[in-house]
Amino acid sequence: MGLRKIKKKRVFIIHGWEATPVDNWFPWLKEELLALGFEVSVPAMPNTRRPKQKEWLNHLVKIIGKADEQTFLVGHSLGVTIILQYLEKLPASQKIGGAILVAGPIKSIGFWETADFFSKEFNFKKIKQAARELILIYSDNDPLVPLEHGKILQKKIGAKFILIKKANHLCEGDGFFRLPMAREEILRMSK
Repeated sequence: MGLRKIKKKRVFIIHGWEATPVDNWFPWLKEELLALGFEVSVPAMPNTRRPKQKEWLNHLVKIIGKADEQTFLVGHSLGVTIILQYLEKLPASQKIGGAILVAGPIKSIGFWETADFFSKEFNFKKIKQAARELILIYSDNDPLVPLEHGKILQKKIGAKFILIKKANHLCEGDGFFRLPMAREEILRMSK
């Protein structure tokens, strides 16, 4: 009788447009989860100043490899958009444990640099089926991604919704070097 190998819980933290892996609350969340025994990656997404949807999607597929229910994704801003598109493309035989989607646009917010990320409608049914659980975190005064984006997404995918009052875009420029609710939700989802 052989021993079954226990798969490690993996977390991928995906930054947004013009961001890097060391911005915002990403390093804090990475260190917190590493200390709790997770395998954590905060990849540098390609061409961050002039992102291309296909490049970002291919990069995400490559770094994640075979996804399973021990795979968890956390995205901020445009990182949310590419996670949603990744989930749309995930084969029906694969399902992730969950995703935390922070301040993400689901339609164009007027920047030509990110226009190709919104060239087609999302398949919300596929997105919902590709993850065991989805959590949304939005602010009520985000100057870049209006709260309406989160409300539409909540309605379409039935996700848990966390509203943080007066948090702007939930980034370091707004004082967010830590995001404890993201850590707590990962811990809860991964049990």
